[in-house]
Amino acid sequence: MSQAQIALPSSQGNQFGNKVWRTLDERLSLHSLAYPVPEYANTIPYILGGITLFGFIILFATGIVMTQYYHPHPSEAHDSVTYIITQVPFGDFIRSIHFWTANLVVVTALLHLLRIYWTGSYKKPREANWLVGVGLLALTIGFVFTGTIIKWDQEASEALTHFKEIGELLGGFGVLFSAEFSRSIPLLTRLYTTHITILPFLFFGLVAVHLFLVKTLKISPKPTENARAGEGYSPDQKMGTFAGHIRSMIGFGLILLAAAAVLSYFFPAPLGLKAVPGEEVTKPPWMLLWLYPIENVLGVAGILYGGVVFFILLALVPFIDRSPWLTPSKRRGMIVGLIVTIVILVALLVLAIISVPVTHAAGG
Repeated sequence: MSQAQIALPSSQGNQFGNKVWRTLDERLSLHSLAYPVPEYANTIPYILGGITLFGFIILFATGIVMTQYYHPHPSEAHDSVTYIITQVPFGDFIRSIHFWTANLVVVTALLHLLRIYWTGSYKKPREANWLVGVGLLALTIGFVFTGTIIKWDQEASEALTHFKEIGELLGGFGVLFSAEFSRSIPLLTRLYTTHITILPFLFFGLVAVHLFLVKTLKISPKPTENARAGEGYSPDQKMGTFAGHIRSMIGFGLILLAAAAVLSYFFPAPLGLKAVPGEEVTKPPWMLLWLYPIENVLGVAGILYGGVVFFILLALVPFIDRSPWLTPSKRRGMIVGLIVTIVILVALLVLAIISVPVTHAAGG
């Protein structure tokens, strides 16, 4: 692909931006990262993945700031978060940006997943990229869960108790979840290092694979009435530029940042009181709240079983839907399955919201 294909359109008057791009491209060969971008791929539904990635960049940047002040030991963790909020310049705002961006990133990731499902973009030859996306969603939930624990308030303490009990249910496979795995380092500290090292390492690895597959397989065709999996773009498909695609991602990403900033200003990130051992009075964050009614019936095991079943079903999607069609009108069975799943999840959320917190974990 030539440099001209990825340059910002001069008609938009961004001559300085074009010059900067060409200068960088000459030295870094940025054009080698480019791939064909159809015009429809610059709309919000198709940029949700890029918005999510931009959100993670915000999370990593604000997280790096907070690591300079956070103390990952049970005796100091809560006080260090309080210090960030009350003593660090703009600390409360930075923490709130981190909190709200995490919430918004989960929303954009789920909407991205729904768009891919709706347009049949998981079909041949993109099954592997769907599985990578499922892995990225699992890591996102992992970030949320470990982030909930490391603030070390009452909600965090209860989450850690559930975490340890799930580890016991896994038997030998759950040894990494146990305090006995390393008695010299508290489990809270290990989860903190998981949050800032292991999960980012896995995340960047999967993102690299995801971007490689997008470049290799290209953006999925628009699901027109007769579009089939594996076919290329239609001859009359208008094409945009790769640089314009990146610029659209950054633009919408900045809107995400602005939304997080507004929410942070009016609704600062909450922090509960220090944990009281032996009590269970909180509910999970909204991303995991749908599991709460299952936990009410099956105990802590419900979290494990519900989560495993959910991700297995997601992973099986491209292998269940073997039809060649992309348009939803010719995939009625899969669309009905999606609607039923959404209804079930919403019903579970409503049940969780109206239910009274009860003790599930043996340590609670």
